[in-house]
Amino acid sequence: MSPANQVKVRFHPPPEDLRRFLTTFYLTEIEVADGGVITDALQPEWANLRFFSGDNPDCWPDCWIDGGDHVERANFVVTGPSSRCTNFRLGTSRLWGVGLLPLGWAQFIRLPAADHANLVADGQAHPSFSSFALLATSLFGAEPDEAAELARLIAFFRARLANPPADAERIFVIHAALVDPQVANVAALVDRVGVGQRTIERLCHRAFGFPPKLLLRRQRFMRSLSQFMLDPTLKWIGVIDSHYHDQAQFVRDFREFMGMTPSEYAARPHPVLEKFIHERARVAGAPVQTMDRPEGVAGMGHTQI
Repeated sequence: MSPANQVKVRFHPPPEDLRRFLTTFYLTEIEVADGGVITDALQPEWANLRFFSGDNPDCWPDCWIDGGDHVERANFVVTGPSSRCTNFRLGTSRLWGVGLLPLGWAQFIRLPAADHANLVADGQAHPSFSSFALLATSLFGAEPDEAAELARLIAFFRARLANPPADAERIFVIHAALVDPQVANVAALVDRVGVGQRTIERLCHRAFGFPPKLLLRRQRFMRSLSQFMLDPTLKWIGVIDSHYHDQAQFVRDFREFMGMTPSEYAARPHPVLEKFIHERARVAGAPVQTMDRPEGVAGMGHTQI
């Protein structure tokens, strides 16, 4: 990335009553030199809502999944739970993001997550996200005001905490098992959660977006990829999760989840994601959303880069 380009990120933990539902609130400000654009790719993650300020479509992104959805210049972009990378291209921008933990999806969306897996959508136009239309139009004032904007986000979600979803505690327990590196397969997941595999599959379809086996593979992959992003000097052989049988299995997963080989990914610039991951690891304890525990991020102060 050119030294003239700047990426600043500020993370805010959800208050305690929202912590089991949301990952973080994050404000991102990007300045691209000479009216240009930068391109990057999001790794597999939980669902996210991203709200872009201003009324100039040139400040809004293009987002797409190879062979899948493509959204051009929307000021409210929704990504569903993903098992593939989401590409984006944008110029100078200011945006708020909100990550939804699986329990947050069940609480605030209340539709099957599997029906929205690997989705990129204009949130203003997609019927599943009509309840967020008011937030998208009221979040930003005439001038940037981080504290006021954060307060509006918190108030919006707090107003929608009534009527917790059925099986909320089971969703929580499944999530806790998924992020435990010792849970390596579906049999271990069933044993840890203590309910039948069919029940787990039903709840994963509803709140997580994917079958249990794929979710566990995604966790294994993201543990490896996030370590490389934090320290590329380790090389791939130094970051491959211990549950991989060999490097060839990791490469197959890499192709499936990212659509490219590890070497192709390493050769690409990551002007936004690289800074985001390092700062998230420093202040939130986990470099990526998929490694957040179901009790959420607690006790961190906001910061910026």
